[in-house]
Amino acid sequence: MPTTTFSEHIPDLDLITWYAENNKSVFAFMSPWTKFAILTLLVVLVTVLHSIILLISIYVAVICIYLIAGLPAKKLILWYTLPILFVFSLIGILVWGEPGFPLISLKIFGLTAILTDKGVLIAISLLIKALTMVTFSLFILMTTRYSYLATVIERIFPAPLDQIFLLSYRFLFLTISMTAAMLKAVCSRGGGVIYSIRMQGKIFAEVFALVFIRSFDRAERVHKAMIARGYKGHFSMNNEVPAPSQYGMISIVIFSIIVIAILIASQLKWGLNIL
Repeated sequence: MPTTTFSEHIPDLDLITWYAENNKSVFAFMSPWTKFAILTLLVVLVTVLHSIILLISIYVAVICIYLIAGLPAKKLILWYTLPILFVFSLIGILVWGEPGFPLISLKIFGLTAILTDKGVLIAISLLIKALTMVTFSLFILMTTRYSYLATVIERIFPAPLDQIFLLSYRFLFLTISMTAAMLKAVCSRGGGVIYSIRMQGKIFAEVFALVFIRSFDRAERVHKAMIARGYKGHFSMNNEVPAPSQYGMISIVIFSIIVIAILIASQLKWGLNIL
């Protein structure tokens, strides 16, 4: 199977597309509208929820769905690198100074930064929320055919946002492939040997700057090629997307009721802030 990624920690678009087109699990036959409705409800739920226990329960449920669909668990763990790094970049700002029992105290430039137990819980909560949404988003991408996905995007988003989404998805393949080719060329000329952090940083900064510049040229050539083939500024998707089944509608209604109940309970402070 061909690959467009140059690191195991970056989601492989070719692999994701292969699973989307060849997945035969029960979720592959579920209506995309049902999946997107549940995704929307899940975003609302994890955004307002603060209970660590409930967040972990939701995350475990999403992981179970991912595994039942027959999707690669090892790849998922490797792909967690980016969201984990993103969350930890936020943690360095948000978790310090929270009221609670002090655990760590650091002095930086004469200022005292205190990490409390509540700050640690905030960090864990943010991490679980990020991993939950990343896992469920990958689940949707790897169980929904691209033609269905493109049609749903076209019908949900107004022009030109729908075109931006569709073209960006395709252009990601070109950009990642071009970056991988450049990195391989650098490594073949000795760029993979770590002389120093400063030298390596300079090499890869130049590579990504070159990718950024070349991407504009590639985008212009792709646009001209599309115009030559009749592109008028809009892709017309004529695919029929399966409507939600009876069981799908029941699932949406039940999940909606659960989300509304949790929202009401959280507003009334019915003990949802467990731990």
